[in-house]
Formats: sequence, C-alpha cells, structure tokens
Amino acid sequence: MVATFMELVRGSYSLGARHRGVVATIGNFDGVHLGHQAMLSRLRERAQALGAPLAVITFEPHPLEFLAPDRAPARLTRLRDKCRLLQAHEVDLLLCLRFRRRLADMEPEAFVEDILVRGLGVRHLLVGDDFRFGRQRRGDFAMLAQMAEIYGFGIEQMPTLSHADERVSSTRVRETLAAGELDHAGRLLGRPYAISGRVVRGEALGRKLGYPTANIAFHGRPPPLRGVFAVRVGLGDGGMRPAAASLGTRPTVNGVDTLLESFLLDFSGELYGRHVEVAFDARLRDEQHFESLDALKVQMAEDVARVRSYYAEQDRRTL
Repeated sequence: MVATFMELVRGSYSLGARHRGVVATIGNFDGVHLGHQAMLSRLRERAQALGAPLAVITFEPHPLEFLAPDRAPARLTRLRDKCRLLQAHEVDLLLCLRFRRRLADMEPEAFVEDILVRGLGVRHLLVGDDFRFGRQRRGDFAMLAQMAEIYGFGIEQMPTLSHADERVSSTRVRETLAAGELDHAGRLLGRPYAISGRVVRGEALGRKLGYPTANIAFHGRPPPLRGVFAVRVGLGDGGMRPAAASLGTRPTVNGVDTLLESFLLDFSGELYGRHVEVAFDARLRDEQHFESLDALKVQMAEDVARVRSYYAEQDRRTL
C-alpha cells in the first residue's frame, strides 16, 4: 500500500464542487479490519476504472453511542487512527458526518438525495451485505438499487469476508481483544492491534514508584481490552520501543477513568504532549488490586522483567 493524501471533510455542508464525482462506500469502519480492507480494494478497482476519487462516508460518534449509549460497543479506533488507516489504503476523501438527531431522523431517500447525489455526485456505491441506513434503519440494498436507477449511479453489494472460516467483523475483533487473544485479533485486523494518542499528565504515580509512564486517556468509549501487556511504542521517529503497559482503571489507587500507561524500557526523555502509538504484542495478566503501593511496585518489577524476556526471545527468533 502507498500512503496518499486524504482529505477529511467534516459535515456534508462542507462539501464543494471539487468533491463531486466519487465512488463511495458507507460505514463505521471501526478497526479498518480485513473485511473493510477488502471493500476498499474492490472500490479502488472501480475508482481506477472510472478515473474517480475514492470516498468513505463514516459517522462520529458511532450511531449507537448517540441512540443507545448503554449498548454502544467499545471503540477499536479513534477518528485519528481511522484516518491514518484509511489513508494507508489509498482513500482520497473521508466524509465524517456528525451523528446527532437530525441525521438519525433523516429518511433514507433524503440521505441518498442530499448526501450521495447532491453532495458527492456519487458515480458508484459499494455497501456491505448487512448495510442499513436512515430513519429506523429503513434503508437497505433494495432501496439503494431503486434510487441508483433513478439517479444514474452504479450500485454493488459485497458479501462479508471470511478468514480461516471465520466471519470478519468489528464485533469479532472486539471479542478477541476482550478475551486477550491478541494474535487472533491481529489476524482479523491484518496487523497488530494499536492505539494512538497524545501523552497527558497523570498523577505521576509511576514516576514515584520508579517506573515513569507515558499516559493516554480515553475521553469517549475506551477500547475493549484490559490488563497488563508487552507493547511497542512509536514516538513518531520511525522506531518502536519495547514497553510494559497497563490498560485499565488502576484499582489500587481507586481509579475511575480508563488509562493506558506505558513504561518504555531503557528510555529517558520528556514525552508529555507528544503523539505516540502503542502496539499490543502479548497479554501478561489481568489488572489487579494490590493492598499497598509496595506490593504494586514489586509486581511492576516482575512485569517489566517479563517484558524484557518476551522481547529478548522475539529478537532471538529473528536472528
């Protein structure tokens, strides 16, 4: 894959004449897993045949986060990560629609007319076999096919991808991550699972215990996995540094919010404010409550030793 420039457009009101004439697909694209990648590959073929830009239409927040917050799924990717992954798959335009009441109540016919036809001038549309849209999810492929004939754009439905006899979906990726099955999740994603974010200031507890951490906070839906992990941290310089990471609510200090804390091995330097990427390689254990900070410190030393051993073994295998 060759990374290209991708334009992010927030809201259909920001669309202009230069955005018209695209081939497009619609979906949440949470995780940009192998199924999503297959759709993008198919759509890229259509785009090249027509000499048209490739556009993805997505929603922020996830519709269920607005419609039914208690049933909303954990987030696999933040918008920034989604943008990076879609750009790597040669998407030219990402139209991000803010999902609020107006969009939730939009009739599917109006969605096609306002956004697909007038906004994007869509030439060809590709959707998944379970795609539903519009008010009360009334819109389906049959309706799209009827409207495609009226407005003169191509329409195509793509079956769900299976990998090793398993249906690839964002739901399945969440399930494997929640179970700590990182290798399994990586096979569905086509890459190791990773989270990126800006390093924020915390309570400096790790520094006080001798293990200063780079912390990423989650202001929306946290990811589906929890525990202590062997990870690699990218600092934007092309390299990935081994680290021990904890992802959870820090029960020993009565934490409430989910936090990702990464202790980079053999690293010194200021990371506050920097954007980092954390790639998950192995799960070491569950998050635990310790009776004292001394007990926590002892466990942290054991975790760091296990991470060192894990990556030393990985290095030996590559020799």
